Amino acid sequence: MSWSWRFETASGAAVDPGDVGGAEFSAQGDAESWLGETWRDLAERGVGQVFLLEDGREVYGPMSLAAPE
Repeated sequence: MSWSWRFETASGAAVDPGDVGGAEFSAQGDAESWLGETWRDLAERGVGQVFLLEDGREVYGPMSLAAPE
């Protein structure tokens, strides 16, 4: 199994994973931990929302990267 994130702007436009340091993971927990560590940087690079994918199949999302107020 391969886990990855799909990145979009807040308006839904695709963001190239290579432009924001996206990666593939062997476990869901690893992918989620990575996002927990990098979401602020991703948001600063224009990512507004993410979707978790397992072997290309959408598992959940969109999940906003907007900072809590």
